[in-house]
Amino acid sequence: MKGAVLVSVLVLGTTVVWAGASPLMQRGKELFESPALGTNGRSCASCHAGGKKLEWVGTYDDAKLSAIINTCIKKPLRGKPLPTDSDDLKSMILYIRSIGGK
Repeated sequence: MKGAVLVSVLVLGTTVVWAGASPLMQRGKELFESPALGTNGRSCASCHAGGKKLEWVGTYDDAKLSAIINTCIKKPLRGKPLPTDSDDLKSMILYIRSIGGK
């Protein structure tokens, strides 16, 4: 199939790994699903499982989305915001854009 991109999904325990996904995308998924970003045992996926309530992500640039992500980490998750120049924040943006609007 010319131009088609195939993505393989491998299930290892409870971790889903996408063959062909970038390391940043993988890291973003890990952070999104991890309660380690906060102090209350919740994760981003607690409110946004499968991209729920993220239909709007395509309307914001990276700076605005970074601010929104950090606000969610700080307030609902009660965690420490990610540095704006960090690979972790870049990976969160990449992953959230990939699931947003679904």
